[in-house]
Amino acid sequence: MLTNIVSKSPILLPLIPRCFAGMLSLALLAGAGCAPSSSSSALTIWHWMTDRDEAFQSLARRYELETGMPVKFELYAPSELYSQKIRGAAQTDTLPDIFGVLGESRDFASLVKAGFIGNLTPAMDQHGAAWRSRFYAKALEMDAFGPDNGYGIPAGIYGVPIDVTTIQLVYNKRLFQRAGLNPKSFPRTWAELLDAGRKLKAAGIPTFVSGWGETWLLDCFASNYAWNLMGRDKVLATIRGEVPYTDPDWIRVLRLFVELRDGGLLYDGVVTMVNKRAEQVFANEGAAIALNGSWCVNVYQGMNPDLEYGVALPPALSDQYPVVIWGGAGSSFMVNARTPRREPAIRFLQWLTATAQQQFLVEATHNLPSTHAAALTIPAQLAPFADGMEHAVHPSTLPVQELAPVVEAWGKGIQAILIGERTPEQVAQKVQQVKERELARQRKQQKG
Repeated sequence: MLTNIVSKSPILLPLIPRCFAGMLSLALLAGAGCAPSSSSSALTIWHWMTDRDEAFQSLARRYELETGMPVKFELYAPSELYSQKIRGAAQTDTLPDIFGVLGESRDFASLVKAGFIGNLTPAMDQHGAAWRSRFYAKALEMDAFGPDNGYGIPAGIYGVPIDVTTIQLVYNKRLFQRAGLNPKSFPRTWAELLDAGRKLKAAGIPTFVSGWGETWLLDCFASNYAWNLMGRDKVLATIRGEVPYTDPDWIRVLRLFVELRDGGLLYDGVVTMVNKRAEQVFANEGAAIALNGSWCVNVYQGMNPDLEYGVALPPALSDQYPVVIWGGAGSSFMVNARTPRREPAIRFLQWLTATAQQQFLVEATHNLPSTHAAALTIPAQLAPFADGMEHAVHPSTLPVQELAPVVEAWGKGIQAILIGERTPEQVAQKVQQVKERELARQRKQQKG
């Protein structure tokens, strides 16, 4: 199942935009006034990225020295507080010149439709699309709405990605070697993964840890295998309601969690664990394998600089379809459509995403750059995550997204499987019931 990624977590940790924060009501936003957000001469930028604030402040000083334009970055963390700040500012029309959006695609769309986020396509396409061509196409897709987006928003690019992220498996090379496994090679198939897990278990090494108390990570892991097992078309047909979740392929995806559970391959308490705790476990060599995003390079560096780990795609369950992973823009900035400093804001974002500034952010924060040129100089630890962009899919870029109650039932259902409360068949039946109920409700609303 695919749904929008990150609370990029109460990204969690470094956030993936439009992934986990609560929804913004279009009706609520529509009643806002039209006053500009600030009368200050400085460009004001709100963000939630605690791991990047020092780097942002340094860049602000550099930009003022180069251009004479003062820039003020304001940090609001954690992500829940930041989301509340954005909601309140939207209601009172006091949003800053530049800001990011956390939450689902509909939250992003609500702000665009209410006139708070500007369309950057004209700026992106100036001078032979010079600005647009800097970026990974998959990163820009997450900040864009296509011609048939379902929200009634004019097609265009409405955000500027400042980094990208991919979510893959990381493994501890020392623990692999201790269990008699090749530290230079990760299992390529699901059967090989289970076999490696048994060897790790025999050596007294917990196999797998992840923050599966956060259901978006469960959804991420499961959707990788849904795509690998049944392909894009069938996944999208399920989201459209044409294929039921009781289909044998979806039950097979759910059975993967039974195999991990019954094989004793999961770290104790994984079903209630937040990702930050899972990162600590892996960094302290408490488990051999973890599901995590490219932001973990910076996290692990801070927790255990001597950690020796590799990065790998999820082992394939089937050879019928390719393996995919979640990935795309990590963090993005949007321009307030109502600010009188719209053009200076655009010029600053163009500067921020130039190669020199992108390379500085890579060195300072160990996040993947959103531009091609800066990616040529990334550290070796980030390279496998960058290579993963070839396999990346982000749910928000799909033509259809699953309904929120269905996503919730799916995630909670997997958690119930992990603790032995429900079988895959029972979870599939429950999710399908929720799906049918929500589709019926949707049809009723459309008729009304």
